[in-house]
Amino acid sequence: MHFEPISLKEMDAVKLMDRTDTKFTFTENELEKVLLMVKDDYKVLEVEGKRQSAYKTLYYDTDNLKMYLNHHNGHLNRYKIRHRTYVDSDTGYLEVKFKNNKGRTIKERIKKKLTPMTWEKETGDFLLAKTPYSPDVLKPTLWVNYKRITLVSKNNTERVTIDVDLEFINDGVTQNLNSLVIAEVKLDKKSPSVFLSKMKELHIREGSISKYCMGIALTKPFAKKNNFKEKLQSLKNILYGSRLNIANS
Repeated sequence: MHFEPISLKEMDAVKLMDRTDTKFTFTENELEKVLLMVKDDYKVLEVEGKRQSAYKTLYYDTDNLKMYLNHHNGHLNRYKIRHRTYVDSDTGYLEVKFKNNKGRTIKERIKKKLTPMTWEKETGDFLLAKTPYSPDVLKPTLWVNYKRITLVSKNNTERVTIDVDLEFINDGVTQNLNSLVIAEVKLDKKSPSVFLSKMKELHIREGSISKYCMGIALTKPFAKKNNFKEKLQSLKNILYGSRLNIANS
């Protein structure tokens, strides 16, 4: 990739824990063209010589998938709870993401190297303080694994994450979407973005189902997904020619 590098330490200025998010979904074949168009305006995160970082993420939900259904049903002020392992740097965090009714995403987290399969006092107290859910009702629900390229704008407070090699694992069911790319533009406020302008130039339309909701739809045949049908159909169109089973319910 023909980008100037940026280190993890330099990334501290663009953590963007309170931000707006704009997502795009396209194919791996289009990714090289996108990167060439934005290479002069962004730096790329480089960790120990690597420009793609491996992520392993476990999402938690209730037995009846309350957080998934809140997203599916269009509820505002909704939560996602996950543990994310940054494989290359051997670190991990328990994270709460809150999407408020003004369209902003607020993320809070505590350092936790090992992925919790049950809750202890520290993690339980964190969940009680930051969510309306009792830790007792939250269970490991879905693994989402992928590799990420992170771009940082040279001109404003902006990050772009580009996720590839997506893998969803749930109850022995595995779905690999190796030809799919999910890009997310993260801004602290509405401001000009070269990446957004290039997406428009390439006629790649904004819109994506969240990775958690996508994974549930792909791996749980009986999960409600009526309101995601249009997005799932768009996903199938993007991946035309790939084998992708999305059960209806």
